[in-house]
Parts: sequence; structure tokens; C-alpha cells
Amino acid sequence: MTRHLVTLGHKRIAFINGHPNQTASGQRFRGYIEGMTEAGLSVGTDQVAQGFFTYRSGLEAAERLLTNGSNPTAIFACNDDMAAATMAIAHRKGLDVPGDLAVVGFDDTPLATMIWPELTTVRRPIADMAREAVRLLIEEVRAKRAGAPQPVKHKLLNFTLVKRESSAQAPSAKRKAKQ
Repeated sequence: MTRHLVTLGHKRIAFINGHPNQTASGQRFRGYIEGMTEAGLSVGTDQVAQGFFTYRSGLEAAERLLTNGSNPTAIFACNDDMAAATMAIAHRKGLDVPGDLAVVGFDDTPLATMIWPELTTVRRPIADMAREAVRLLIEEVRAKRAGAPQPVKHKLLNFTLVKRESSAQAPSAKRKAKQ
């Protein structure tokens, strides 16, 4: 997601992290940091706000990010609920999404298409993940019954970037494109 925002010309990308006790939060934060580092962009403490995967925590985090002087042109929220809350705060502050502020999320929940503008997000293949987990479990049980236990296997499935209306070129990138 961070790479997507960078390709749109965003340089001041803020991040709303999820619950600190959940692995997904750390993984998504690492992805954000890696994307920023690859682009040669620094990350200040004023660009990251703590959320807890709830709409209310997204409201509070977005309020902090949009009033602390960091002036982000994009906010990447760790899930769609917090991204929706970010859009609500942006609208309250008179910011146009995506004209003034791109907002993106993660999970591609039904909420992503019920808000306006529709949310750019990352789709996790939940059904495929469940199917693969069951297949691996059955394989492990059969191997154990046959007396040939296998080591635990890990398999990564591809996530998909779903581009919708909530992300666009950074405001400065749009001005340069018009010139």
C-alpha cells in the first residue's frame, strides 16, 4: 500500500497502526516502514498514530495526525474501520478525499464500498486462507497417523491491492502534471 501511495507522488504519508498486541499490526507497520525506506522517505513520530482496529480509535488517531502539524497528503490505516474514521475526520475538517488527502485501508471489508468515496484497500483472500489452513491440517493429521509426522508448514497467499476512489495523486504531483 505504501508503494502505491509513493507512486502517486505522496511523500508525507502517515500511518495508523492497529492493536499493539496483534501480529497483523506489526506486519503492516513493517510494510509501511519498508515502503517509506525504499522510497527514501523518513518517518517521524508525528507520522504514526496508535489505533486499536476500531472506528473510535481511528477517529482519535486521525484527529492527532491531522492536527499535529505533520500535514500528511496520505494516511494509511491498518484496517478499513480506521480508514473510514479517518475519512470522517477529514470531511469534518473540510478536506477533500482524495483531492487534499488520500486515505487507504486494509482488509477490503464490506464497509470499503459503503462509504464515499469508496476506499482503496488491500484484499486478503480469507476464504482461500481458510481452505489452505484446513488442507494443511488434514495433511499433517494424515502424516501423523501414517507414522511420518511432518514439520509445520507455512504458506503465504497473495494479497490484492484494490484501487478505488479514496486515493489519487498527491496535491503537489497534480500541480506538476498540469504544468
